[in-house]
Amino acid sequence: MDIAEIADNAALVVVDVQKGFEDLAFWGQRNNPGADDNIASLIDAWQASGRPVVFVRHDSVEPESPLRPGQEGNGFKEYVEARRGKGGAGAELLVTKSVNSAFYGSPDLDAWLKGAGISQIVLTGIQTNMCVETTARMGGNLGYDVVVAYDATYTFDVEGPFGWWRSADELAQASAVSLHGDGFARVVTTKEVLDAVV
Repeated sequence: MDIAEIADNAALVVVDVQKGFEDLAFWGQRNNPGADDNIASLIDAWQASGRPVVFVRHDSVEPESPLRPGQEGNGFKEYVEARRGKGGAGAELLVTKSVNSAFYGSPDLDAWLKGAGISQIVLTGIQTNMCVETTARMGGNLGYDVVVAYDATYTFDVEGPFGWWRSADELAQASAVSLHGDGFARVVTTKEVLDAVV
């Protein structure tokens, strides 16, 4: 599947681009150092074209998490915060959540999208195989045309069961294959998305 047209009212959903993810001592090694520049480029393109942008913030309930409310890490990264409210005519929404899916947050993202007549979402943010993937899967289940800008996401190395360990790149690739191969979303590059935003 190639990138299709980006609808005039497609919503960019910016998932959990928060300062707490800079704490590599907590999260481990990350992949895709160019992700932040790509995320910024997508926000700029959406705001310049008057398309809606949804900023999603993870308010962790885990006591040790750098993302929990009241901690500096709960805030958006500076380049994201600097862009909030700069969309001009484009609608903007802040969703807060404490689980993986942006569709289980406040306010209700599904209701907001449907109320605005939006049927296509483009996902970017952190982490590829966690909140981005979960939001993409649920978006697909809810009937949205979901596009994931793969190189505008990143994740971290993780150890799983049975002593299995996977690098951030391996996890991100597995996430992309599952989403794209199983029809939950079209996984594309940032350039492909930007080229389609006219």
